[in-house]
Amino acid sequence: MDPSLDSWDFSSPLISLWINRFYIYLGFAFGISLWICFQIVIRKQLFIFKDKNSKDKSVPKATRDSMPNGHIALQKKDIFVSGVKIFYGSQTGTAKGFAASLAEAVASLDLPVAVINLQEYDPDDHLVEEVTSKNICAFLVATYTDGRPTESAEWFCKWLEEAASDFRFGKTYLKGMGYAVFGLGNSAYASHFNKVSKNVDKWLWMLGAHRVVARGEGDCNVVKSKRGSIEADFSVWKTKFISRLQALQKGEKKPCGGNCKEGQCESSAEEELVESSSEEESGVEDHENPNSVVDVEDLGKIMNCAKKEKREKEHQEENSALVRSTGKGEGPERRAMITPALREALTKQGYQLIGSHSGVKLCRWTKSMLRGRGGCYKHTFYGIESHRCMETTPSLACANKCVFCWRHHTNPVGTEWRWKMDQPEMILKEAIENHQNMIKQFKGVPGVKEDRFEEGMMVKHCALSLVGEPIMYPEINRFLKLLHECKISSFLVTNAQFPVEIRNLKPVTQLYVSVDASTKDSLKKIDRPLFKDFWHRFLNSLKALAAKGVTYCGESSASSLTMANVPWHEEVVHFVRELVALIPDYEIACEHEHSNCLLIAHKRFKIDGEWWTWIDYNRFQELVQEYEDSGGATDFSAKDYMAKTPHWALFGASERGFDPKDTRYQRKNKSKDISGC
Repeated sequence: MDPSLDSWDFSSPLISLWINRFYIYLGFAFGISLWICFQIVIRKQLFIFKDKNSKDKSVPKATRDSMPNGHIALQKKDIFVSGVKIFYGSQTGTAKGFAASLAEAVASLDLPVAVINLQEYDPDDHLVEEVTSKNICAFLVATYTDGRPTESAEWFCKWLEEAASDFRFGKTYLKGMGYAVFGLGNSAYASHFNKVSKNVDKWLWMLGAHRVVARGEGDCNVVKSKRGSIEADFSVWKTKFISRLQALQKGEKKPCGGNCKEGQCESSAEEELVESSSEEESGVEDHENPNSVVDVEDLGKIMNCAKKEKREKEHQEENSALVRSTGKGEGPERRAMITPALREALTKQGYQLIGSHSGVKLCRWTKSMLRGRGGCYKHTFYGIESHRCMETTPSLACANKCVFCWRHHTNPVGTEWRWKMDQPEMILKEAIENHQNMIKQFKGVPGVKEDRFEEGMMVKHCALSLVGEPIMYPEINRFLKLLHECKISSFLVTNAQFPVEIRNLKPVTQLYVSVDASTKDSLKKIDRPLFKDFWHRFLNSLKALAAKGVTYCGESSASSLTMANVPWHEEVVHFVRELVALIPDYEIACEHEHSNCLLIAHKRFKIDGEWWTWIDYNRFQELVQEYEDSGGATDFSAKDYMAKTPHWALFGASERGFDPKDTRYQRKNKSKDISGC
């Protein structure tokens, strides 16, 4: 035995702990494991308790009270339909009566129901709310004289049609909204039978809403009515609607409940509208694509359109032959820019066409400001009153075929004026008359302010930016002069392909040059210009613009594909900040968040730390008159008629470019949320 061990005292506690350390470690590990398991169990029980409480709160008190012992199931019942809104447009009261009858049937299902007169409904504010509301919207609309909607539904139908053909709304604007349509008509008027209900159905679908039950068509003509009366027609449709509503309440997505053969049924096929192109947007070119899918109801229209185009082509060939055979002493008569097919397509899109090559259309911002809301970025940046602004063009033709063109390239193109020409006096006179007639249609429309309606009848600004290339019009200078003589400011937009015309322009209030790309290759791909020397023309146009002494404006350009590719406002701000860092003489002056654009202005318009980007339009008109009286001897610059920019329009202001007088801004700001303005 080792004698050194004799000196160890094994009765010492420390020695005992050391010898038995393995068992001590094992005990500690076991204790820690128990503690971890205990914590997991406790947290799980706490989560279940919180979940129970949240589910308890989600159930109405009346429901909790009706349950035995006050206990409720932990599983929350999904709500697939929160209620039904019944909209009606009636002239004689029939649709209103049907709406009341349908509301009574819906109420029997214990669903909230509201009956709404379309005359008192503002789709611009409220329709998009139905996307997330889980309400089913039923539309009972009558077709009145000449296939038009009733007076009470006229504004709603007009708004819906324009929204469906406006690329800014897009095909997903109403995605998630369920709807059903019943039409009231008379088959004695075969060409207009239930036209309004068909259109409402189509427009809702084009905006992304989904039909929950097949459209019903009531017929006042008892002789040809399938069921003997319009009341019987409605009764059958109402039964289908209520039955479908009950299925939707249970969460069934298909009318058959998915129990039919191969999961398909006739009713489901009937209720899904096949994707089609908007004839308003694409005009006569839709049918040329053999792979496009169209609504069955539009096949007849497409075939007629094809026949019409064929006849028109034959007619044009005959005219060409006549021109070629004309004697040398006689100059060939130039053809009109607007062909019959193009006239029909543009008219459907809401254009008021003037003569053979001009047009005018009411801007959505004009409508917005008439109703007490904010204006477009031109109002924020320069003080243009949108409700007094006329959007027009003296030339529907263009020298580019831009990939982002919202006219889908249905308008004529060319590098020079080769059409019949109308006089500027006639164009301006008819443009103002047509604009005023469109303003008159807003009399009595919900929300329209009386003072702004009266002001809207007096045109103060003209935006030559509707479509096409206005500067191509040979008499553009005379047209501008006429505008200024009428005390109407001019806002001219050009695509940077006509540098000589830009250089030769007489005084214009504002001149815009669209810069859609930064390199020769990208410009060719994006704008697809017709000129072979397009890049040279582009650079010379910018040089000509610089010589005019105008303010440079940087704004985000729309995508060539879909709205999904458009950058967020924060991304535009980031880009513009980097751009301004490269041009020291410029700063960001204003922003208009709704339009997703910013104004970059030269520092000479910043006086004593304050921006002066707005325009004194009365002073401008005085200066133009002096210029004309002197025969062009006097000259003036933008600084001679500038005005101070209001605080709310400045970059970084809390209003983000929203006019505080905008009624929607006031409502949103009251709730501390202006995101939807």
